[in-house]
Amino acid sequence: MAESQQQPGNAFNGGLPRTTAETRVLLESMWPNEIARLLESTPPKVRRVIWNLVDEDVMSQVLQYLHDDVSAELLETIDPAVLAAAVDELETDDFADLLQQLPQAILDQVLDALDQSDRQRLEAVLSYPDDTAGGIMNTDTITVRPRHSADVVLRYLRLRKDIPETTDALIVVNDKEEYVGMLPLTKLLTSDPSVNVREIMNAEAPSIPVEMPDTEVARLFSAQDLVSAAVVGPDGRLLGRITIDDVVDVIIEEADEAVLAHAGLDAEDDTFASASRTFPRRAVWLGVNLATAFLASAVINLFEHTIEKVVALAVLMPIVASMGGIAGTQTLTLVIRGIALGQVGRSNLGFLLNREFKVAALNGLFWAILVGIAATLVFGDYMLGVVLATAMIVNILMAAFAGTLLPGLLRRFGIDPAIAGGVVLTTFTDVTGFFAFLGLATWVYG
Repeated sequence: MAESQQQPGNAFNGGLPRTTAETRVLLESMWPNEIARLLESTPPKVRRVIWNLVDEDVMSQVLQYLHDDVSAELLETIDPAVLAAAVDELETDDFADLLQQLPQAILDQVLDALDQSDRQRLEAVLSYPDDTAGGIMNTDTITVRPRHSADVVLRYLRLRKDIPETTDALIVVNDKEEYVGMLPLTKLLTSDPSVNVREIMNAEAPSIPVEMPDTEVARLFSAQDLVSAAVVGPDGRLLGRITIDDVVDVIIEEADEAVLAHAGLDAEDDTFASASRTFPRRAVWLGVNLATAFLASAVINLFEHTIEKVVALAVLMPIVASMGGIAGTQTLTLVIRGIALGQVGRSNLGFLLNREFKVAALNGLFWAILVGIAATLVFGDYMLGVVLATAMIVNILMAAFAGTLLPGLLRRFGIDPAIAGGVVLTTFTDVTGFFAFLGLATWVYG
């Protein structure tokens, strides 16, 4: 009896249950998102065993909660006909996300198994990049005309018997299918049945261009407290709608990427991927870091004779580089966040640069005095303290300059500053710090 009362999530802590039947029972008691979390938390061999025991009717729902690497692996095991049958269970954008991970040959088989209307809806979404409004929109919209009365709209909804999930408003379009406004369901239900849609609709409700980046869509939803919004093409015609659940997915994905990007990792990577798949992804960034380390070492090598004369320089060098790196990282993180939130642009970058220089000057002066005094007392050489303090001020000021301007520069070259910014900034502060410190020491000590 104790075993039958065990929580589903805990049953797998020590591996699979003793029998296949027990495993199947436990899986049947779990929600799709719980099964997805379980699959992502198990090594590949065990994952395949569990996946084969998942009910086919639930598989498609589980897949939408999985990271890309894991879902791509498991999609290969599903019959295209079974996958095609899931079109009625998933929203169009979620189903399209799954199909984009399939090889082209299997994708064609799934599309061929769909009826014409479903295939057209999916192809409409698949035609847009998955990080745009078109890539996350649903095509299951309910539209009404401005001339219709509230009573006509209500009778129409009753004839439909059901409406798409997360529908908080109907979309109003003209005879050319051009977007006109939104009709909130609350307004429809509480208005006089004889009034026209034009009189009670919200003509100010914003529409979303189909090519708008998904991050901009999320920002718009947040700024205007939207639950849903219409997606329109360049000609103003309605193409679909985006709902708050789609936006939440974008926000979570962006948050995951922000955390992992600094280490050169992808939010969609499989935690339990094989070593052969993980190796090349990690090797790229290790190689970049190695190249930058050689650059810093080359600068140190230029002043080899100075270091031989004043051995204390070798002890103090990391302090200069570290202080510059930390100061630069603070500024870099602030600017990247500001860009992500749409707060930083060309119009206010000058103010931000000026502010960061002032902060860097104050911090640099404060800590340079303390560290300079400490170095003088420890090594008994006041000139060494002066050199250290001066180099630290220079490096912190240059770090503020680089941290402010680097994100915009990287974006101009199509590079994500969240991924590459830290590596480039660390190299810059290391090289600048070593050069300033050792260069000043060479000038002072000959």
